Amino acid sequence: MTNAAIDITGTGFAVLDRVYPDEGAPFEALGGSCGNVLVSLAMLDHSVAPVLALGWDDVGRRLISEFHQAGANTNYIFRRSDIASPVLAQQVDTASGQHCFSFICPETDEHLPRYRAIESAEVEYATEVLNACSVFYTDRLTDAIVSAMELAHQAGALIYFEPSSIDDWQLFERAVAMATILKCSAERLGSVGPHVAQNSIAIVTHGAAGLEIVHDGDRVWCDAIPAPQVKDTCGSGDMVSVGVIDWFLRQKMHAINAISVGSLREGVVAGQRLAAANCAFVGARGLFSNRSVAYVRALLDDEPADQFDLFE
Repeated sequence: MTNAAIDITGTGFAVLDRVYPDEGAPFEALGGSCGNVLVSLAMLDHSVAPVLALGWDDVGRRLISEFHQAGANTNYIFRRSDIASPVLAQQVDTASGQHCFSFICPETDEHLPRYRAIESAEVEYATEVLNACSVFYTDRLTDAIVSAMELAHQAGALIYFEPSSIDDWQLFERAVAMATILKCSAERLGSVGPHVAQNSIAIVTHGAAGLEIVHDGDRVWCDAIPAPQVKDTCGSGDMVSVGVIDWFLRQKMHAINAISVGSLREGVVAGQRLAAANCAFVGARGLFSNRSVAYVRALLDDEPADQFDLFE
């Protein structure tokens, strides 16, 4: 347990990505939107405490090890013998930059283990860290996750909610009522999210065209930043979230209501720079795997990055 303040905690989709580039031999890495965002922020020297449920298996050990190596606090990653840690197969065509996901292994046709959410007992155990965080992130909803969100919200945390779908309207409405920032895809939730989340700042993504920031009648459009090379677009949205949350934490804001559509644009564009650079590599966090943290920090700060070596 800890009494220290935590920059960000969160829960949601964290999996082992098994990536098959051009139908070749696979490589593996921590993935999922929640996993990508939290581990990237830990690598950027923010204090991060994921709250997750994983199996008592080799995949769970691998995922915890990646969080630990990045500098995250892994005390709130719970391992359970009754579940298997999730694995997601990703096939990538580097010529087109397209990818597809499956919970069926392309080598064996066997079903891969799926994501399992935290439960109420795990939320209760994590109460102290939920009360101590500046930002709470989630991309999935269950009763237990909304309870965790409520604890963080009541303690004054910024709530960053990034749903991929609406499976339960009642839970969704409870979540958006607390969300400071709602990030959603125009294709999936663009006509619903900003309308429902009247108290939130909505970041609505429009794929390769760019995105818009919407709140209370104010609207700012951000053109996509051209990628120098496109091998894999997976993880682009997660990199935008990394940029936004990193910006908020570095602003050291004492009042969440100080965030405006105009001010948030700086963080969004920083994330877009990461997203563009990330497209040159295979894997959702290829930028972090192939460039140093100093290089990534320079991109976020819009400073010359070529002065830094590939790795520190």
